[in-house]
Amino acid sequence: MTDLTQLTIADARDGLKKKEFSAVDLTDAYLGAITAANEKLNAYIVATPDKAREMAAASDERLAAGKAGALEGIPLGIKDLFATRGVHTQACSNILGGFEPRYESTVTQNLWDDGAVMLGKLNMDEFAMGSSNETSAYGPVVNPWRSTGSNADLVPGGSSGGSAAAVASWLCAGATATDTGGSIRQPAALTGTVGVKPTYGRCSRWGVVAFASSLDQAGPITRDVRDAAILLGSMASVDVKDTTSVDVPVPDYEAAVGRSVKGMRIGVPKEYRMDGMPDEIDALWQTGIDWMRDAGAEIVDISLPHTKYALPAYYIVAPAEASSNLARYDGVRYGKREGGADVQDLYENTRAAGFGGEVQRRILIGTYVLSAGYYDAYYKKAQRVRTLIKQDFETVYADGVDAILTPATPGAAFGINAMADASPIEMYLQDVFTVTVNMAGLPGMSVPAGLSADGLPLGLQLIGRPFDEETLFTLGDVIEKQAGHFSPTKWW
Repeated sequence: MTDLTQLTIADARDGLKKKEFSAVDLTDAYLGAITAANEKLNAYIVATPDKAREMAAASDERLAAGKAGALEGIPLGIKDLFATRGVHTQACSNILGGFEPRYESTVTQNLWDDGAVMLGKLNMDEFAMGSSNETSAYGPVVNPWRSTGSNADLVPGGSSGGSAAAVASWLCAGATATDTGGSIRQPAALTGTVGVKPTYGRCSRWGVVAFASSLDQAGPITRDVRDAAILLGSMASVDVKDTTSVDVPVPDYEAAVGRSVKGMRIGVPKEYRMDGMPDEIDALWQTGIDWMRDAGAEIVDISLPHTKYALPAYYIVAPAEASSNLARYDGVRYGKREGGADVQDLYENTRAAGFGGEVQRRILIGTYVLSAGYYDAYYKKAQRVRTLIKQDFETVYADGVDAILTPATPGAAFGINAMADASPIEMYLQDVFTVTVNMAGLPGMSVPAGLSADGLPLGLQLIGRPFDEETLFTLGDVIEKQAGHFSPTKWW
């Protein structure tokens, strides 16, 4: 029998229906892989073998009774940002140490309702603040990919680095993730996986630990485009508990995979050709353009003039919202508590011990830009810029462009601790191609498109119209078919 962990979600789904193996068999294969590899990769912070086998056994019963759900028996990893009832949930932060919620996030409940199996909780940057998965209280995740001829450990990207690494190393069939400024698409690009950031409001945020509430959005990371379509179909829903979720029908995303792109108009923004862009990224982008043209799409040069302001505006808006959201972690209501001579002391001691350096930095920035005398100069101005960025996209789409093609990242994966002595701004630049999508609330997808000179995966990004993820799955399939599939050489 083929190693069950090598199967895509679609193939595993078909094998379960044909009774070629059971859900328990499939789950045990993944649990064995986690046991063998996680010490080296650090992708999971906690595995849930007993719960997984119990859920898999229930799936086998439903499969036998002909009552299988859309994800019946499919083992998934869950980013530690999603609340899971009775299971460790702490956003990989010491300040939430020991927290086990008594409720389930809407997204994960949707998955369990469709028959999925939970393998465990995945590592991430603390409170989703990071671009390399090095800020976790549990230590960095190791990318399963390595440069040709090197044994040096590389980052998997962030904040959903555990999700991307687990999918790329066959430690789960697919994973949940979240994207605030690129935290699905960037790690997907650096690990050779497919990552989808849906339209803001497509997936409920209820039960997902908040970073920046107007930017956060849940989405899938998978091994191929079809799997991403299957997983997003179960994750997406309207939710009365989340007033920002939007009541629009969830289409059959899988049906969009394989459709013709003939006649579609694909925009190529001139502002994304930035100074200092590596030649191999520029060449990859041109290759993607050629693939689209060969498939019958029309390539259109477009302008998104406010792109250059997106990154600085994002790093005002996101920290400001983080400062507000993280104010609740005070040592009084839940989570970590450090004593003090008075309440002020308690707050300061708890937050100093509970929050890591990057989270503290962003809280301080956010508090500063919201403070009296600076609100108008920084936060209000950033919100105006955000409106202009959104209008840029609206203008392009009003002119008949169906989607936009750009690079996903400015380069391939870099070494763990490689940026330890660098300015934080150098790390923030990893999100230069992705933050505009969050600022405008649009759907975006990263698809593996090639390998760097060092043999590391590189991705292309597709940006779609609001609630038109279907077009992204159609176009992503074109890239995937032309580029082929990429897998790391197993060393773990």
